[in-house]
Amino acid sequence: MRRLRHCDLLYIKSIDRLGRDYDEVLEQWRYLTKEKSVDIVVLDMPLLDTRRGRDLMGTFLADIVLQVLSFVAENERVNIRQRQAEGIAAAKARGVRFGRSAAPLPENFPQVYQDWKAKKLTIELAAAACGMARSTFYDRAHRYREAVQAQQTPEPPPAAGQE
Repeated sequence: MRRLRHCDLLYIKSIDRLGRDYDEVLEQWRYLTKEKSVDIVVLDMPLLDTRRGRDLMGTFLADIVLQVLSFVAENERVNIRQRQAEGIAAAKARGVRFGRSAAPLPENFPQVYQDWKAKKLTIELAAAACGMARSTFYDRAHRYREAVQAQQTPEPPPAAGQE
């Protein structure tokens, strides 16, 4: 944008390359055509070529087409985001887990964890002994503690008449 000068010609593939949403596309178009006096050619929409129709009617038509196409592009982005969110929610409902799976705990983790809980080791030493960052050690220690507690919780006896 800083390199563009008066009367330069800017080729863009599609109108949505000018911004992330409707307002930003219109603002960039206005800035480039009015303030910088740059001609713009939108390759996938030949009607949006500011080199042609510099009269009032040509400018008017280009502005109308720009408004309509910017609206359509914004609407499509909203729809894509909504479909993406629905797809993620459906995948989570099916039990799909996102992200990289956690590396297995090192063999010495239970002992290091116990020493750390007993304050025999600092967090720095415990994390280093397991080859982890401090934040990773905290996270894995939290998960480990929850897993151990879940294993120790006995199942409640069946209610009367449900044996």
